[in-house]
Amino acid sequence: MQILLSLNYSTTALLLNTAEPTASIPFNPAKLILLIAWVYICLYFVQRTQYSPLVPLKYKAIANLATLFVGPILLFVLLVIDIIRIASNSTRSFAEIAKEHITDIISSITAMDIFTFRESKKIKLFDSSGRSITEIYGHGARSRKDRHVLDLTEQIIADALTERASDILIDPKSELNYTVRFRVDGVLRIVKHIDFDTCQAVINSIKAVSSMDISDKRRPQDGAFLAKTPNGSVSFRVASAGVLNGEKLSIRVLNQDASGFTLTSIDLTDKQRAILQHAIAKPTGMILLCGPTGSGKTTTLYA
Repeated sequence: MQILLSLNYSTTALLLNTAEPTASIPFNPAKLILLIAWVYICLYFVQRTQYSPLVPLKYKAIANLATLFVGPILLFVLLVIDIIRIASNSTRSFAEIAKEHITDIISSITAMDIFTFRESKKIKLFDSSGRSITEIYGHGARSRKDRHVLDLTEQIIADALTERASDILIDPKSELNYTVRFRVDGVLRIVKHIDFDTCQAVINSIKAVSSMDISDKRRPQDGAFLAKTPNGSVSFRVASAGVLNGEKLSIRVLNQDASGFTLTSIDLTDKQRAILQHAIAKPTGMILLCGPTGSGKTTTLYA
């Protein structure tokens, strides 16, 4: 009898224990967002550490690994050391130098566009035979700097297409930097300043995909390449020439939408359209379209 009571008591206790609800782990979206943000910040700081002159070359790998874990802490230490070093050799105050460095960091993070899908990822550059710019210029195994150059090249081309530019002009402004200009509606405007070494690499990548000789920086050369976008393919004609302080590049964007234009859609007046249609209807003769760069000669001919 005692054994039966003992068995009944044990069974009841076991059922009560299993009937207790199990504790669930609460999900906190704020912690997940902070974790993702920390990962992106650490990756950004790894890039900063990679090119920081404060870290000796033999310690780059260790510094990159440490930055993956401590992220902003290590960069803050390097930033303070760099500011102190510059302030000791400059007449500017510590606050001015710190403000300049912080502004530069914020601008770099903003330019990364981590949480947006950049237009450069929607564009791919190919040569006339169909080889991609990564295959031609990257040679398979690429360093971080090579990838940055290719991304910058694709971004410049993508920005030109977004702005509907007819020309891209890359010129050396001095021995320190280059300017990138777009011709939009016949008007040239500066869109970007790039340091000398980086822009030389960008020019080499464009010349490589255009089947031009990257070792010859003085002799004028011509080439062409193709860009594939979600809206179709766009052709580019490239010309290079050696100038003072470096090499300049001129890229003509061959109108990707020209086939869809008509005489009505190019905003001709009724009188101009009547003159053109009357001339076209004649069995013989010639029509000359003249004007400065970017004035719409090719577009009018397609229309």
